[in-house]
Amino acid sequence: MAHVQTVADRIIEEVSHSPGCLLDELVLACPDLTWNQVFSEVDHLSRTGALHLKRQGAGTYFLSLPGR
Repeated sequence: MAHVQTVADRIIEEVSHSPGCLLDELVLACPDLTWNQVFSEVDHLSRTGALHLKRQGAGTYFLSLPGR
């Protein structure tokens, strides 16, 4: 049986491969997901501490994993 990857798993995997990536870059790296799906999950992951979201100017957000 194939492993079904959740949106959260996908985002964590993408950010782990590209720490410090921009939110917009993450959206482009997940073409099968909508911007809203990515943003909603990034919001949830950042609120639970599983992902760091750092604002860097108007409309620019960097993503990283804790401890990296």
